Amino acid sequence: MPGIRLRIDARIALLGLALFFMTGAAANPRTVGSPSPDSLRQIVDATIPALMAKDGIPGMAVGVALGGKTYVLNYGVASRDPRRPVTGETLFELGSLTKTFTSTMASWAQTQGYLKLTDPVDKYLPELTAAPFGRVTLISLGTHTPGGLPLQVPDNVKNYDELIRYLKAWRPQYRMGTYRTYSNIGIGMLGATTAKSMGQDFRLLAQRRLFPALGLHHTFIDIPAGELAQYAWGYGDNGRPIRMKLGTLGHEAYGVRATAADVIRFVQENIDPSSLSATLRSAILATHTGYFQAGVMTQDLIWEQYPYPVALSSLLKGNAPKMIFDATPVRAIEPPQAPHASVWLNKTGSTNGFAAYAAIVPSRKLGIVLLANHSYPIPDRIAAAYRILNALASVRP
Repeated sequence: MPGIRLRIDARIALLGLALFFMTGAAANPRTVGSPSPDSLRQIVDATIPALMAKDGIPGMAVGVALGGKTYVLNYGVASRDPRRPVTGETLFELGSLTKTFTSTMASWAQTQGYLKLTDPVDKYLPELTAAPFGRVTLISLGTHTPGGLPLQVPDNVKNYDELIRYLKAWRPQYRMGTYRTYSNIGIGMLGATTAKSMGQDFRLLAQRRLFPALGLHHTFIDIPAGELAQYAWGYGDNGRPIRMKLGTLGHEAYGVRATAADVIRFVQENIDPSSLSATLRSAILATHTGYFQAGVMTQDLIWEQYPYPVALSSLLKGNAPKMIFDATPVRAIEPPQAPHASVWLNKTGSTNGFAAYAAIVPSRKLGIVLLANHSYPIPDRIAAAYRILNALASVRP
């Protein structure tokens, strides 16, 4: 959800495809054998082409994690003119799915002793000492509960000095930890504070340390010149090609571009991080800790959690527009809920020309990533993923 304004399609309220998929998901999926390419293609094809046709999506990449393995299926075009198909090398904008990398970075910094998520911001940014924002804890930034931040960085805040002046003037609307207000500013400042604690630039930390440590070699904030040809064009409702422009805190909040293969690898590492270093393994699992109950959803460190099995109606409610745009009362979970496997974790992401959705069910060793170069309605993403994962739940590799 970038500084170019987050847009929720007006069709979101209609839930047309969501209702269609809800009906489809009610039937028990046919049990399949080992996940051959043909069987996976059959399951995903039952949903994705209809979704693309309904919502006018030029191209999609679908990543699937199943039984410890990952798969990618590609559809449509990364560019209409010149016409270029989506391939395994196509880079998509992830929008707010970026936030899961930022929270992982902060959690990793904690496991390495650079910071504590219970610390206040001004421990690392002394320029905010005596300002209310300086007393906000890092965990509040990562759970959208600092006291009422706007969704976006104001347009007139163009650089770090202006951002600090803005934060010095900020006054909370609510007591910290009582309301959830979804914000690019909060997670952006979590990333910026993490980088300050480690004495480095956030972009460099992400691209030189975090992404390589995760084995992600086609995940970027700054796309190398040699990879630019793989960068898809996004398309708005007017059909014109568009790509995001990064604003203040954009690197930390919405600025990652990646292939579906890399994102589904990250999803698989969230299902089973055993291949990673001990500190990174602990960091990833810690992002699945439940800190606040917000309606039907439990707020983890950026990830949003539901008990599994979960009804599609609960996922639609937890990802409804008011959860993005409105203040939601929360109840602190004391002590925080330890990570466990019987959950559905998800996160959406949007830019003006791209859409992303990731969902994880650790107990079933299942995960999915939907990347598209058109920002179609969130309910349609969730319903499509739900239908596919329901079908995949019967697959036994």
